[in-house]
Amino acid sequence: MEIQYLNCFSCTARFPVHLKTGGTAILINTGSELLLVDTGPGTMDYIRIPLVLRTFQLATYVPLDPEEAAVRQIIRLGYQPEDVHHIILTHMHFDHCGGLPDFPDAIVHVFRKELEAFNGLYRHWMDLAYVRRHAAHSPKFELYDPGEEQWMGFDAVRIRVEPEMYLIPLHGHTVGHCGVVIRSETGWVFHLGDAAPAGFDRSFPAWMEQAVLGPHLVRLDDFRLSHPEIKISTGHMLLE
Repeated sequence: MEIQYLNCFSCTARFPVHLKTGGTAILINTGSELLLVDTGPGTMDYIRIPLVLRTFQLATYVPLDPEEAAVRQIIRLGYQPEDVHHIILTHMHFDHCGGLPDFPDAIVHVFRKELEAFNGLYRHWMDLAYVRRHAAHSPKFELYDPGEEQWMGFDAVRIRVEPEMYLIPLHGHTVGHCGVVIRSETGWVFHLGDAAPAGFDRSFPAWMEQAVLGPHLVRLDDFRLSHPEIKISTGHMLLE
């Protein structure tokens, strides 16, 4: 099994000016099929820029390089879009699921409450980052509800794919936001999505962190420091 991290959304915050990040998607090659954790924006988002992205650009410089689209990176790696059989979503904001139309045959795994929020009325300011056309092609959804399983002290829901993977409910950034856990050949991988900032950067005030990321950051930071054997990634990666 091979795991690769793709940068699908480069941006540079205007404040603090030093913070350059990329949007994380994870490509998993099991040997028989490809799985993708989040997609970044899709190819159509570079042609028909969503309003939320135009607003985002007021606070953040985004070069909008279409070569960063996950589907183009996957093709450059020698695969075809139809080789991606499963997509697991941490949540459905534009910068995490915009690429769904680029993989129309993939089964999309997501927490049920997240899909309901995506399709429902806007109830929270973070809901403005949902772009409904990203699911206009009616993908086949595999939905998940809270269960009774645990992983390393976290509530967990087994994802119906191989290798062994779990959704870890980390609601707050959105109502159905989840982390994703992957059992690799060398150990566990824990992808936190947007429950923690890129590189665990703590330059923002605590009230702002909680308003944007949800209430889990302190616990996740403690977990990271106490479990160096677990590879931990976030929904946005630090760039040089």
